[in-house]
Amino acid sequence: MTPRQHELPFAMVYGQAVTELPQDLYIPPEALEVFLEAFEGPLDLLLYLIRRQNIDILDIPVAEITRQYMSYVELMKTVRLELAAEYLVMAAMLAEIKSRLLLPRHDDGHEDEEDPRAELIRRLQEYERFKQAAEDLDALPRVGRDIVLASAEMPEQPTRRLHPEVNLQELLLALSEVLRRADMFESHQVTREALSTRERMAEVLEHLKGGQFVPFVSLFSVSEGRLGVVVTFMAVLELIKEQLVELVQNEPFAPIHVKVRGEDESTST
Repeated sequence: MTPRQHELPFAMVYGQAVTELPQDLYIPPEALEVFLEAFEGPLDLLLYLIRRQNIDILDIPVAEITRQYMSYVELMKTVRLELAAEYLVMAAMLAEIKSRLLLPRHDDGHEDEEDPRAELIRRLQEYERFKQAAEDLDALPRVGRDIVLASAEMPEQPTRRLHPEVNLQELLLALSEVLRRADMFESHQVTREALSTRERMAEVLEHLKGGQFVPFVSLFSVSEGRLGVVVTFMAVLELIKEQLVELVQNEPFAPIHVKVRGEDESTST
């Protein structure tokens, strides 16, 4: 038995469906504007009518569906004339299918004629597949709608650069370079003057006055020859031993610098 669909209500008032207009109801012209945006096209409306009644899409009761469809089209023509054209095309197609179903079948032994509803059923099935695919895609989590991407940045941390320790080998390499340069002036020395380590320590401290880093090799005067270089080197070693100066090297094999130790550094050491 073909299921029968109930008439679509005009409105819902206090939970009750209104299917007929009251006899004493007066609505002034242009008093109410209705926007019918529930359906995306005639196929969407047909699919809604079929699903609402749980009708088998392969066995559509064309007469009943056409009657309900035309009721909706008449309502559209009243409120939204610009949307009625494509729905009227489908109404004409339903009318044609209905008329073809009413025509008598030829019984001449040939194969059965094609069901007039076949093309409509094919279009409805195809539309239903695409509609379901669109709903499935819309149900997927979407960035900005269902998912909010979190981001965080690491705060800048003050970094302290640790200088590598100066070993004795690096110090001797620097001394050998100064001695090599001092040999170039050895032939120009005529007399040797007495050199004091303590006096040279005072000269080095005077040279380092100001607290700035001074290149190690700048403490030496190659014009004094090997003796002067050795005395200066001994003075620097003595100052290091007494914790009055410190040696700093930024990286391995880099130039060595000398700096006077501060009072706070000497105390902490």
